[in-house]
Amino acid sequence: MNFLVDTHLLIWAAQGNPKLSHTAAEIISSNDNHLWVSAVSLWEIALKRGMARGKFNYDVAQFRAGLLSTGYLELSVEGRHILALSAMPMIRSDPFDRLLNAQAISEGMRLLTADLALGQYGDHVVMVR
Repeated sequence: MNFLVDTHLLIWAAQGNPKLSHTAAEIISSNDNHLWVSAVSLWEIALKRGMARGKFNYDVAQFRAGLLSTGYLELSVEGRHILALSAMPMIRSDPFDRLLNAQAISEGMRLLTADLALGQYGDHVVMVR
């Protein structure tokens, strides 16, 4: 199955953070799944690092290289992803979350997240809490 992994789960998995649920860890570690990282997540991390928010001290190039070296596939942002935003209800105002959701819908992927608000977008969202 194809999973687009939400930014916070990417970070938690990389950190070995206990916030990463057992279910999320199983999905991420399963060889039966294809895991995707969006350029949107890398953009979000780069912006937060630039704004010096909390502990966002990730080197985005190293983070991306680590994901790709462990088998993640990279999803670019395309015009059709942006167009999908116009058909989406304003459940969530966060532009990164909205675009990740639009990408998952456009690509026929499941969006893997622990964000309850994203779960309201539909059955394609897999909640792992």
